[in-house]
This record gives sequence, C-alpha cells and structure tokens, in this order.
Amino acid sequence: MSSIRQEKVGELVKQELSIIFQRNTSIRFDGIFITVTIVRMSPDLGLAKVFLSFLVVKEPEEALKKIQREGNWIRKTLAGVIGKQVRRIPELHFYIDDSLDYYEAVEEALKS
Repeated sequence: MSSIRQEKVGELVKQELSIIFQRNTSIRFDGIFITVTIVRMSPDLGLAKVFLSFLVVKEPEEALKKIQREGNWIRKTLAGVIGKQVRRIPELHFYIDDSLDYYEAVEEALKS
C-alpha cells in the first residue's frame, strides 16, 4: 500500500511526463503516440516505475527501447519542471502497460 505522499508525487510525475511526451513526440520519439498510464513510486521516492501504453504501434518493445535510450534526457527534462517541488528527482524505469490486452483476453474468454 502506498502512502499519500507516494501517490501525490506519482501523480505529479505522471502529469509532467505526459506533457513531456506530448510536446516532444515528433522530435525525439518518431511520432509515437505515448500514454503514461500508471506511475508507482518507491517508498523513498527515489524510483518511479512508469507504465506506458503505445497506440497504433506494431512493435511496442521497440518503442519501449527507444524511450529507454532517451531515459537520461527525459529525467533531466523532468528535473527542470518538478525540481522545485521534490527533494530529489526519481530514477525512471519504463514498462509496457499490458492491462488493456489482459482486459481484452478476459473479455474474449468470458464471451466464449
């Protein structure tokens, strides 16, 4: 169970990362439509697990690798935005959010 502080910082990181991806998608990420679905913070607020969803992408693993290569730039950009609001900028670990695929699989199983 996460604390209120973890949830607040997680939501802040989620909002700001969404804006960063939205503004820089054509420049840095080859026009990939990236959605930040969930951000889970560690108890010490030093690590953020960022779950991403990619729309209209044939190879989500390749898109994830592209984002991981840009991880340092993303963290520095995030630091410029939230640096005054948090004590330290969390390390970002990116994952593919497959909850929609799981939901669709369950839905199909229930139909049959």
